[in-house]
Amino acid sequence: MSLSLSPGLLGDLDPTSDRAVFRQIADQLREAIDRGRFREGEKLPSEAELVDHYGVSRMTVRNSFSLLTGEGLVHAEHGKGVFVRPRPPVRRLASDRFARRHREQGKSAFLVEADATGSHPTVDSLEVKEEKAGPDISARLGSVRRVLARRRRYLLDGRPVEFAVSYLPLDIARGTRIAEPNPGPGGIYARLEELGHRLDHFDEEIRARMPSPTEVKTLQLAPGVPVISLLRTAYDTEERAVEVCDTVMAADAYVLSYRLPAT
Repeated sequence: MSLSLSPGLLGDLDPTSDRAVFRQIADQLREAIDRGRFREGEKLPSEAELVDHYGVSRMTVRNSFSLLTGEGLVHAEHGKGVFVRPRPPVRRLASDRFARRHREQGKSAFLVEADATGSHPTVDSLEVKEEKAGPDISARLGSVRRVLARRRRYLLDGRPVEFAVSYLPLDIARGTRIAEPNPGPGGIYARLEELGHRLDHFDEEIRARMPSPTEVKTLQLAPGVPVISLLRTAYDTEERAVEVCDTVMAADAYVLSYRLPAT
């Protein structure tokens, strides 16, 4: 029995092209996804349909699917088929996300940016404990030996988008609300300012890389999706480093958005 796809859904192969056939097929599927012909969560044509449409082998079609899976565009469900991977809500890393006005409104940076995207924010995997500072964290915090570490995972609309660990000197954080699971409105930065550490500026170091196996599991990443590694140091007006935050984010869930002066 001959299988057929909807007219115009996919094109034909170019026999004169030096581009491999499986890449041509992947190109056409990718374009169809980008144009919305296949929507998030929708099933792609089956192997049999694509074999019949293009006149190629099943292995060629599987190589095309493998390429798109590696790009993070699709995912396979055993016995069901290949589906367009739903993309998480995009959070913008705006330059004003740590503005004092947000803390005064009782909102952390994550809440502010979740509101801007119309997404529902949640936090889980929360752990707060005192521990020995690693060499890099110790150096950034002024050669402290032990720190209060706050680990948590952030989700938008139920989808994990980042995992963060904040490290704070014990002489600042011990015995305060910062050491509690819920530090209160405005988060730990609001509490730091209440303790007399008025924040002056933040230094951020950003790089992209492929995730570790643990990060893939924690953030539920599809194959081929990289992460953004962001290391932020918060300084008070006395130029003391009062927090270092090590954050790993799903790269497909973020857009870096900054306003740069023209002069």
